[in-house]
Amino acid sequence: MSSQSHPSTASTSISALDRFFHISERGSTLGRELRGGVVTFFTMSYILVLNPLILGTALAGGGDLDVAKAQIAAGTALIAGVMTILMGVAANYPLAMAAGLGINAMVAYTIVGTKGVTFADAMGLIVIEGVIILVLVLTGFREAVFRAVPPHLRTAISVGIGLFIALIGLVDAKVVRAGGTPLELGLGGSLQGWPVLVFLLGLFLTIVLYIRKVRGAILIGIITSTVVSVVIESIAHLGAYNDNPEFGELNPTGWALSVPGLSGSPVAMPDLSGLGHFSLLGSWNKLGAVSVILLVFSLMLADFFDTMGTMVAIGAEGGLLDDKGNPPRTREILVVDSLGAIAGGAGGVSSNTSYVESAAGVGEGARTGLANVVTGGLFLLSVFLAPVVSMVPYEAATPALVIVGFLMMMQVTEIDWKSPDLAIPAFVTIIMMPFSYSITNGIGAGFITYVVVQVARGRAKTVHPLMWLTAALFVVYFTLTPIKAILGIS
Repeated sequence: MSSQSHPSTASTSISALDRFFHISERGSTLGRELRGGVVTFFTMSYILVLNPLILGTALAGGGDLDVAKAQIAAGTALIAGVMTILMGVAANYPLAMAAGLGINAMVAYTIVGTKGVTFADAMGLIVIEGVIILVLVLTGFREAVFRAVPPHLRTAISVGIGLFIALIGLVDAKVVRAGGTPLELGLGGSLQGWPVLVFLLGLFLTIVLYIRKVRGAILIGIITSTVVSVVIESIAHLGAYNDNPEFGELNPTGWALSVPGLSGSPVAMPDLSGLGHFSLLGSWNKLGAVSVILLVFSLMLADFFDTMGTMVAIGAEGGLLDDKGNPPRTREILVVDSLGAIAGGAGGVSSNTSYVESAAGVGEGARTGLANVVTGGLFLLSVFLAPVVSMVPYEAATPALVIVGFLMMMQVTEIDWKSPDLAIPAFVTIIMMPFSYSITNGIGAGFITYVVVQVARGRAKTVHPLMWLTAALFVVYFTLTPIKAILGIS
């Protein structure tokens, strides 16, 4: 009998995971993937609270708002969990998915209610948009557009996203707010309130741990800040932030989104009755074909280019891009992202798309789709553990976005700033993302500027045909309101 011992079941399982996800090949470890997945979940878990707040009234339609919010919360967690895991398994890329901000607001505040359009009609538009994007992916068009983007613009997209998510972190934590100037520091130019202190504690703790190369720096920062915030709330009873007297007593120094603390049971049974709440053709009779086409176009363009920018930024930060700046399994990434739009619409929770907050998990060390499996698993758990998830306030999670913004900003040195031909389109791309609060707007402005610069230099023939096409589409996208006015569409 051989004296050599057989490998344990656990070791065999770990080896299988390593081979399937290429963990060692990408310079990662099981521990980094697990930590990265947890960090990504906590930095984007706010969507479980925010999506019901945005879509709840539109779904309720004058009915029971609490029931509507519960349906959307459960559906948001379920669809996000399934799509995030699918992205991890099919594309092996650390890019988590959930209901997209911006599109959900467009649904709630622009589409639903217009000429009798119902929530189900709006979700049908999301499904149609997702099907169109999926067709564009399967025909190779979406990938071809991505590959037509010049390298310096891809770098600029990553840098712009870094600044954008850093601004998101500061705004969500109320460290910067709208005030006498478009944005100002804190409240009246001064940092005030315990929640801001929690943010600063988390930020500087994470910085110190990162500088000292402590493993799990971002995760430690989130957990520590959450514990501190729970203690503060239990003593001071700060309550939720409110700056609108119509919604009750003003509380400008309260918690920005969710109040840290647990009251009652940590387990809540989900209400999944909102799944399948969509109507494919309901909006056509109410709005007319031209209005529907313009709406689908605007939804599609936002989904189309948001993911392009996000997957490049994630790949650049994690060192996953090839020598031409392409992520591995680009088509698989784009296919799953397209399916996310369809699933989100069919699930009644708005289009699901790739989340730039995934960069926080990559900053923690995630390099493979295994991190997505962890993030997705936590989303599925949150279907039942919503009270526990809501304990993490913005102020505890958003310091991670500022740190990751710094990491992504480091790529700015790869742009040749001494060449105006390259630098000006890159600069416009970078500044328009945070200044317009949109990845899509930044990409569109950069594309249009690139074409204009090349034409001005007498190099129109060097511009890829797909860059001409996308620049023209963005001109339409940016001028949709006057176009609708000219066509007499409200």
